[in-house]
Amino acid sequence: MIRIMNKKSFWQKLKRPFFVLAPMSGVTDQSCRLMFVKYGKPDVFFTEFISASALFCDNKNARKYCLQVLKFSKKEKPIVAQIFGSNTLQIEKACQIIVNLGFDGIDINMGCPDRNVEKQGAGSALIKNPKLAQEIIRSAKKASAGLPISVKTRIGYNKNELDSWIPVLLKENISALTVHFRTKAQGYGPSANWELTKDLVSLRNKYAPQTLLLGNGDVKSLAEAKTLANKYNIDGIMIGRAVLGNPWFFTNKNPSLKQKLKAIIEHTELLPDTKHFDSIKKHFHAYTKNFYNCKDLKDSLMKSKDAKQVKEAVKEFIKNNNI
Repeated sequence: MIRIMNKKSFWQKLKRPFFVLAPMSGVTDQSCRLMFVKYGKPDVFFTEFISASALFCDNKNARKYCLQVLKFSKKEKPIVAQIFGSNTLQIEKACQIIVNLGFDGIDINMGCPDRNVEKQGAGSALIKNPKLAQEIIRSAKKASAGLPISVKTRIGYNKNELDSWIPVLLKENISALTVHFRTKAQGYGPSANWELTKDLVSLRNKYAPQTLLLGNGDVKSLAEAKTLANKYNIDGIMIGRAVLGNPWFFTNKNPSLKQKLKAIIEHTELLPDTKHFDSIKKHFHAYTKNFYNCKDLKDSLMKSKDAKQVKEAVKEFIKNNNI
């Protein structure tokens, strides 16, 4: 049974500008999000994205993985589940499941440049297939029981296509639209084209004044996020890579070395199991960035296999450096 949602969209209740933790595969799992709950929540959380088809396929391991990705606590609300796919029926079925899990919204990824995602006709491949993109949004709305549907995309595939691509999405009256200010071809390389925000806002005002806009790309601090939001009159900012190793990001606090070391242990202890322990190691790199005399600590953390070994490595570092 699908749970019917009649209440006002959480997006409309947010104070503007608002700041959102970007969905990053292999990074923003629940353990990561819970660190932000403790040290400084964003206004909105997103899950890592999942394949719509994998959520209800015959492969038990695939389904189990998807449900693990979609696991969240009430502390993380409001939280949006992000999905990708190119089959409208699969999108519809996935949304039905997500509604019943209690999420606050559903976001459709139409910007991921990953080859495996593109091969499925999903992610950034949808920029080249606007008709299908619209059909996917309609399928999601059909199954969402009133849950707000949003989209995350890029400015184009090989070039800036804002004028032709963005209206396709806005005409579907989505609740929110996040635009990463690079093309698919640019990946994560050259600087994000934030100057295009003015064009994006103009298109929104013309085609869907009620749709909220979020900008994404290269934002390095909360202060910068606030500056960009005010400069370009955009509703919200989504921040990705800059938050790694910094669960204080949304507070503008500058943690001490001791606080960072404590956070490394806490983050590790939040992992549900050691099956995917290596996924936290990208966080270790970020947590220890610019640490003085930390080579031995980094080496130990990268070789660790469980929370106990991480705790021992941190304690050894504290002892050797009289912290």
